[in-house]
Amino acid sequence: MALKKLKPTTPGQRFKVASTFEEITASKPEKSLVFGGKKSGGRNNQGKMTMRYIGGGHKKLYRLIDFRREKDNIPAVVKTIEYDPNRTARIALVSYADGEKRYIVCPHGLKVGQTIMSGIGVAPEIGNTLFLSEIPFGTIIHNIELCPGQGAKMARSAGSYAQLMSRDGKYAIVKMPSGETRMILQACKATIGMVSNIEHNLEVSGKAGRSRWLGRRPRTRGVVMNPVDHPMGGGEGRATGGQPRSRKGIPSRGYKTRTPKKHSSKYIIERRKK
Repeated sequence: MALKKLKPTTPGQRFKVASTFEEITASKPEKSLVFGGKKSGGRNNQGKMTMRYIGGGHKKLYRLIDFRREKDNIPAVVKTIEYDPNRTARIALVSYADGEKRYIVCPHGLKVGQTIMSGIGVAPEIGNTLFLSEIPFGTIIHNIELCPGQGAKMARSAGSYAQLMSRDGKYAIVKMPSGETRMILQACKATIGMVSNIEHNLEVSGKAGRSRWLGRRPRTRGVVMNPVDHPMGGGEGRATGGQPRSRKGIPSRGYKTRTPKKHSSKYIIERRKK
């Protein structure tokens, strides 16, 4: 993946840094694996706005992604690498030996024509999905399950990865993308390698209109609201607003919001660094 800096032909292009999309090999998705998504506009099933600053944006088709990788010991060939508007990573269309096609989150370095596999006794190579009990120590992994058979939940966005540190009893100890060290059951699956589109964090949109294309509406700051609407609102002239806090009054800057008796706390060995 590479980036290109555009020439300042317009104010919107001046600071824009965009992807070259050189790794993309297909422009149309696999018809059997897409369906149209209905936009909510931040409204629930009663029509009430429950999420502010959502709405509009370009029409998108949802691509069904295989996060379970449960077709064990059946080789699959990578047919295409495609853009997905629903996530920051690229996706790969794979065709299994039995004829079935599926989309997976594309790992960095995966090429068209490559063969991947999942299951017991599979080699720990890029794109292969193994149980945590079989992955060598120090391996870079992504698409990690938290419950066996549930499907991948962790390390799925562009450029993210975790690292398998060690094993202890029935648990594997994994260093997560946030820096947190956590215990995960060895019966859970993970995919070898890091997620594609690793330079996504260096992209610059260049203009406000691009946020609108993504379905993000302008966000109103708390300090410009009235006191009835926000804890930081009100005051004569331009007031500072005091300690930054949310609309519901929860302070920022290190205020702990995690439930003290949360069931998953016993699996966390080391919290992430600030």
